[in-house]
Amino acid sequence: MGIGRPRLRGKHEAFLEKHFTGVSIDYRQIIALFIPILIDQAFIVGLNLVNTAMVSSSGVDAVSAVNMVDSLNIFLISVFIAVSTGGTVVVAQYKGSGNHQMVSKSAASSVSSVTLVAFAISLIVVVFHSQMLNLLFGAASPEVFREGRTYLIGSGLSYVGIAMMEAVCGALRGIGRSRASLMLSLVMNLTYVLLNIVFINLMNMGVLGLAISVNISRYAAAILAIVYLVKIDTNLRLRLRDMLSVNFSMLRKILFVGLPFAAEQMFFNGGKIVTQTFVVGLGTFAIATNAISGSLANVLQIPSNALAITAITVIGQCMGQRNIEDARKFTRSFLWLSTACLFVMACLMLPLFYPLVGLFHPPAEIVDDIFIITIINALMQVVFWSISFIMPSALRAAGDSKFTSVVSLLSMWLFRIVLGYLLAIVFDFGIIGVWLAMNLEWGVRGTIFLWRFRGKKWYRHRLID
Repeated sequence: MGIGRPRLRGKHEAFLEKHFTGVSIDYRQIIALFIPILIDQAFIVGLNLVNTAMVSSSGVDAVSAVNMVDSLNIFLISVFIAVSTGGTVVVAQYKGSGNHQMVSKSAASSVSSVTLVAFAISLIVVVFHSQMLNLLFGAASPEVFREGRTYLIGSGLSYVGIAMMEAVCGALRGIGRSRASLMLSLVMNLTYVLLNIVFINLMNMGVLGLAISVNISRYAAAILAIVYLVKIDTNLRLRLRDMLSVNFSMLRKILFVGLPFAAEQMFFNGGKIVTQTFVVGLGTFAIATNAISGSLANVLQIPSNALAITAITVIGQCMGQRNIEDARKFTRSFLWLSTACLFVMACLMLPLFYPLVGLFHPPAEIVDDIFIITIINALMQVVFWSISFIMPSALRAAGDSKFTSVVSLLSMWLFRIVLGYLLAIVFDFGIIGVWLAMNLEWGVRGTIFLWRFRGKKWYRHRLID
């Protein structure tokens, strides 16, 4: 046994050296970056699962309202998260080039620009919340609509808080400090769940309690994030006044990556909202089926989502050194590892389907549909998810954001929406048709990204000086 362990360890190290070590970065650095992001993603998904289960105690109307509004929340929040991703890429490339002064400037610019974008979006949502809900979800029942209005206003008020948090965490991931990013995220999400227990379970405040919890947790985390950047992490040398001013030269670099990604996210998630209107038209049970199926799908994607986030920093630092060979090598390794993770997660989760779905207290009428969707989604994710989500992270980290954005937009609107409507409404597959269309669209998009990766254009962008 004493001889076998070192030999086994040697094989593992040889594998990691071969696939996850290069000139730019080695496997130990990648693991140190990945593990905190993985823990963060697991907590976020796990806590969202708990939150959805807690909200379900308030009835199907509450679950449906939260899911309905969250599709709009994801659409809006994705805009400033996209700008934050632009900041992560710029910070990572400056880190890779060894320019520490520009690392600080780019981190400060990322926080200020993302916060401004979030403030503008928040103002629009709070003022025009009724018009938005009427336009998008007018077919919902009056009970669902009423709960949805409460949740949308509360969510809109919290956008600036989550934007500041995302900007700070994105900058920290860009320089490889994913552990600090993890701690900030844990503070926010654990506070959110604890407050939900108080407001929803103990005080029976339902959706209003959820809205109060999200505001307190996000703003508390935002304040802590800024304090961390200015007072605790002195290596970055960030000053509060740097984040209160706009560096237009740096802003242009951030927006070069962030704006195409923001446009992609707006239209991509806008397509999801259009799809959600199909679901709303199918009735309250279909909305609840979609919500629960989405929560279970998020569990399957935890390790792979963490890899997609890690890839931005790793490939960004490779490109900062102009090391194309490392960028290609790590992208391929992340693709295969993500696919393996999805397979393992599906094998672990499918036997636990009924205990997991029981957390949501679903009506008996929708359990079979949730099971069918979970089976289809698990199989499709193993084949298509990685090329559709890991690959664009790598391309975007190299500055190839316009191409990835255009492809994502076209595939969403030409395949997912049109095919989703045909399968769900015309051919009467219902909610299962919506999920089938989404899974097939991943394959179309991912195939195009693979073709781009095999060429040379994706790495010819010059983002930093």
